[in-house]
Amino acid sequence: MSTTPTNAFEWTALDERTVDTARVLAMDAVQKVGNGHPGTAMALAPAAYVIFQRFLRHDPTDPNWAGRDRFVLSPGHTSMTLYTQLFFSGYGLELDDLKSFRVAGSRTPGHPEHGHTAGVETTTGPLGQGIANAVGMAMAARYERGLFDPEAPAGASPFDHTIWAIVSDGDLEEGISAEASSLAGHQKLGNLVALYDDNHISIEGSTQTAFSEDVLARYAAYGWHVQRIEQKPNGDVDVQELAAALAAAKAETGRPSLIAMRTIIAWPAPDAQNTAKAHGSALGAAEIAATKKVLGFDPERTFEVGEEVLSHARQVIQRGKAARAEWEKSYLAWREANPTRAAEFDRIQAGELPNGWKKLLPVFPAGKDVATRKASGDTLKAFGAAIPELWGGSADLAESNLTTIDEESSFLPVGNALKGAHPYGRTIHFGIREHAMGSTMNGIALHGRTRVYGGTFLVFSDYMRPAVRLAALMKLPVTYVWTHDSIGLGEDGPTHQPVEHLAALRAIPGLSVVRPADANETAVVWRTVLERHTTHPGPVGLALTRQGVPTWDREVYGSADGAAKGGYVLADASDGVPQVILIGTGSEVQLAMQARETLEAEGIATRVVSMPSVEWFNEQDQAYRDQVLPPAVKARVSVEAGIAQGWRELVGDHGRIVSLEHFGASADYQVLYREFGITAEAVAHAAHKSLRSLEAVTR
Repeated sequence: MSTTPTNAFEWTALDERTVDTARVLAMDAVQKVGNGHPGTAMALAPAAYVIFQRFLRHDPTDPNWAGRDRFVLSPGHTSMTLYTQLFFSGYGLELDDLKSFRVAGSRTPGHPEHGHTAGVETTTGPLGQGIANAVGMAMAARYERGLFDPEAPAGASPFDHTIWAIVSDGDLEEGISAEASSLAGHQKLGNLVALYDDNHISIEGSTQTAFSEDVLARYAAYGWHVQRIEQKPNGDVDVQELAAALAAAKAETGRPSLIAMRTIIAWPAPDAQNTAKAHGSALGAAEIAATKKVLGFDPERTFEVGEEVLSHARQVIQRGKAARAEWEKSYLAWREANPTRAAEFDRIQAGELPNGWKKLLPVFPAGKDVATRKASGDTLKAFGAAIPELWGGSADLAESNLTTIDEESSFLPVGNALKGAHPYGRTIHFGIREHAMGSTMNGIALHGRTRVYGGTFLVFSDYMRPAVRLAALMKLPVTYVWTHDSIGLGEDGPTHQPVEHLAALRAIPGLSVVRPADANETAVVWRTVLERHTTHPGPVGLALTRQGVPTWDREVYGSADGAAKGGYVLADASDGVPQVILIGTGSEVQLAMQARETLEAEGIATRVVSMPSVEWFNEQDQAYRDQVLPPAVKARVSVEAGIAQGWRELVGDHGRIVSLEHFGASADYQVLYREFGITAEAVAHAAHKSLRSLEAVTR
């Protein structure tokens, strides 16, 4: 099922010419647009070509083939490395696309963008994210195998495949690479191969400015299989040594592999090679002409691609189809032998959920205070019993986040001594690695066919933010379980009490922040997250309480189903026509409800709106939003134990905002709410101020 030749590695003059053509295209594309990163693409051209032509199992005519290997270019700035191989391999990119590099509307943006260009498995550019995505893909591949073909011998399942990645000095300097690589080593992800472009150059000059560690010793300490290959005497990549190293890495199935490959940036440019300038600047017409002469190309021509070069490179299409046909035989044999699992595969592949899964929705009785994190944990266990593709874990906070579906099933490699350890286990132990957790979750989602979640404290979403942003950019259906969502966590104090976090997260386009008010809202929110997986893809962050909050009597108040729309009327004005509207989220909804009692007793008709998700609410049509928040009712108050930013749009010019504009403190949470003025009395007082403001302009 591999496209790797079974005989000795062969390298012809036409292979060499194709690699050199990739170098020329990288130079010309950057020169044409006037900016970009030519040097690394020139140096990596042989490596990328060898991977795509000889090792990567792929079918360019079907970029989403379930049996394909995955390729991740972690240093996204060298995107021409990938684009030239997609062009050569027949993924739909043509020469005009390369000529439009970094131009508005082109299929070749400055950094590879998932969903924009066929064959791009993930969006990369922020360094370190790609290698962490690759770790997540490798984890997902193992879990998927466990779902569909766990008994098959190693290497014999149609679900066995390899994750190939190219990483750079910059990737390995970013802290996330340490987190993700440590996790990969601990998980013994033998289906992951990373090729390290050891070019000794960074933007500021030689890597001696900031990077001197022994990378292979570091990765060996993580538990990786490591190799080093040196360049040929002329400075180019030794493709024979590279092929042997890649083959050895693929054969090592008991641990992930890292190959350090010494390269010369911008090789073989006479003056630009091995310089920092070649990293991020066009080489210039004179240097490009000189380099083309060295490579045997016409210096007067641009974007020169010989017919024999393209014909030779695109033979990979036929090799890919052959590999696909071989895989299909194995896949069809598996389907015939496993009809129940095959039906499950079809369901999951289609993004559907099991029949009757909604009947498992927990219903929590009114009158008892329940922390929304507890309700979340109960809901996860209920749904998890019927949805095997739902899996996840926590950054060493499972007992606090309550993210464990099955305490007897841990996703851990063969040989781990912990109780419940299993290579196909349900619960991921991310360790204290929030950043890697976010990025590996992205990789899991990108791999497809599972539904992943990960938990930590809301305040530590700061550690995850780059990964969260990329999840939103790629519209990935990942779910964050962020608990301990306010000063309500109490005595742990201001280091752990999120204040600015809700507003900061809501500022990320495409991220839905959901802060349910009670246990039943929490259950409905989880149901909605699962329903939106394919219909409204994109990350969702659940902000959940540590402390207990009231469970509202849904026979008296609005149905918790309203949470699915982001905002709904929880308690209406006594006469149905509100004079003032109180808008609350999460644990502060109870303050709005208490304030309503006070205001109604004073003869002020008061509506309470629970607004678990501003993003979901804004998705609703105008008629629904006007029904919940009638434009004519301009006296409004919002209450949330966080900064006010973002609420002015909903409360309007005459509205008032009860918020927290400073850090918290270490004390019992009830003391903190009282001392910081986040109380029912404060909400009622704010309502009076809003009404007076409105009266002042209507006299």
